Amino acid sequence: MKSSLRLGACDFRAEYSYCHEKKKNKRTAFPLDGSGALEIKLPRSAGVCEMSLEIYCESLSERRFLASSLYRREEGAFEIYRFSLPISTLGVGLYFVRLRAKAFGEDFYSHRAGEGLYFDRNRELSSCLQLTVYDYKSERAEEILGGVIYHVFCDRFARGGKTELPEGRRLISGEWSEIAEYPEYRGAPLKNNTFYGGTLYGVADRLDYIASLGATAIYLSPIFTSASNHRYDTADYMSVDPLLGGDEALSHLIKEAEKRNIKIILDGVFNHTGADSIYFNRYSHYDTLGAYQSKESRFYPWFDFQSHPNKYTSWWGIEILPRINPDKPECGDYFVGEGGVIAKYSQMGVYGFRLDVADELSDAFIEKIKARLNLCGENVLYGEVWEDASNKISYNKRKKYYLGTELDGVMNYPLREGLIDYVLHRSTDKLRYALTDVTDNAPDRVMHTQMNLLGTHDTERILTVLSGEDVSGLTNAQLAKKRLSPEMRALAKRRLTAAVTVLMTLPGIPAVFYGDEVGLEGYHDPFNRMPYPYGYEDGELLSHYRRLGALRRQNSVYRDGEFLLDELNDSYLVFTRSEGKKKYITVLNNSDNPIEVSANKRTRALLSGEYSRTHSLNPTEAEVFLTHGGGELEIKFRGKNQ
Repeated sequence: MKSSLRLGACDFRAEYSYCHEKKKNKRTAFPLDGSGALEIKLPRSAGVCEMSLEIYCESLSERRFLASSLYRREEGAFEIYRFSLPISTLGVGLYFVRLRAKAFGEDFYSHRAGEGLYFDRNRELSSCLQLTVYDYKSERAEEILGGVIYHVFCDRFARGGKTELPEGRRLISGEWSEIAEYPEYRGAPLKNNTFYGGTLYGVADRLDYIASLGATAIYLSPIFTSASNHRYDTADYMSVDPLLGGDEALSHLIKEAEKRNIKIILDGVFNHTGADSIYFNRYSHYDTLGAYQSKESRFYPWFDFQSHPNKYTSWWGIEILPRINPDKPECGDYFVGEGGVIAKYSQMGVYGFRLDVADELSDAFIEKIKARLNLCGENVLYGEVWEDASNKISYNKRKKYYLGTELDGVMNYPLREGLIDYVLHRSTDKLRYALTDVTDNAPDRVMHTQMNLLGTHDTERILTVLSGEDVSGLTNAQLAKKRLSPEMRALAKRRLTAAVTVLMTLPGIPAVFYGDEVGLEGYHDPFNRMPYPYGYEDGELLSHYRRLGALRRQNSVYRDGEFLLDELNDSYLVFTRSEGKKKYITVLNNSDNPIEVSANKRTRALLSGEYSRTHSLNPTEAEVFLTHGGGELEIKFRGKNQ
């Protein structure tokens, strides 16, 4: 975020760079077997005569390292101090770095300020530089890099195959596009037992379509047997819901997806079960003896009862979602043990999992999940974390997601928030944070595996969001029938076309929530989970998504190419992905006026196909330019001065 800091008379600013082998940048994460250094560039006028480096543990309670600069050199009006970082000595962990400078007989201490540092007399350990030492032993997720993750809400994507409707459930009557059942007001109770009848066979039937978007993975919403249509209230982890086609349908989907080099990722809901489950069995729907029914149940130790049977811990106080404790061996082994949940689905061919509410799972349990996955070969493990996962504190405890034994990435909600705020309001703060702090704090493999997104089952539809329309005073009954006006939809579509171009060309793997690519609208849950709109697709938007998917698959730079944020202001965004002498430069015109993109040599616009030294971008338009060698771009505005 930008700083509004005002410096005192003797305070001073400085620039910093972390040194990774031969590269200098602000990436804060280093492999345990690597080497690194920190360089500080400050004006000679600051009068600094010596500088030292202090490294503290993640809690800031203990100083782990103190050293003077390795060397100092002058560079014009500046001087540069260089410190060697004791990576292997520190060991795996999260650390914080502070500099102490001696000037005019006084000590000055460093603090983060935007993308640089400022020094003042304040000794408080605040706004320190971050330093992560990680050690990944497992293979990275090579087979999904450079592609797209297609996120399917299973009940709402496609029907197919013959499935039986279990007792107590009912299919929605009428058309596939009928409005979903909704509560009277947001947060009101709703059984969620109305189904549209989407199946895994239906997903398999649509694999060619999914592949046409550049998909290398499909992330499925929960598929385990459950009472609800969202299936976040698991009834039986060891069986795929019969309404989705059962285990046979999952095996069929995996087999057919493999033919198209597409991997399957499951949603792992391992923090809570359903009250209506074989484990809790509150309503006696199952033959097993559930924890609610008896303290003698084998599942009783899974749950936390304050007073059996009616007073127990549940997820966010929702009684139909009793919490489980996978840190207890009786519970945890069911998931990560030999023949457990992770082993079963991995052996079936599932590539990985996305962990629901990951910040409510212990580091020890997540580590065991990853270890079990590693026994089955190459895999990926994502977590639902809404913040910067590199330094996340949950329930007063620092998480260890990125140290090498847990997650390969998270759902990149900071990027989503940043892109929306930028395109809607021309505000740069959140996007700058996502493209600097969040990106720089991630280890290399995480940066390139990160699940980047614009929409999920937990957010309003991105086209609806980008309309900018205020519907805060409308009831659910009104929202159920409301659609964007043609004018608002056209505006939102232009914004989405630009935003998804940025999303698809940043480091990480873009995730597309089913239907976003064809302009599906929808407000908050359940209106954001309407069925895929067969016969009503926006063909122009779909073609754009397909071009971007092809761009990613055809250019290896989008697997793990270098990333540089060139410029971000309220008028335009420019960043570069590079591979050897090739540079792929994404430019988004976020202003109200056309801009001219000029190059010192002919460049190709990869989306439009134009090959020229001069290109024009309309307001709210993005393009990707390919340059070779010393190709450079210059941006000029036409019309009103910016």
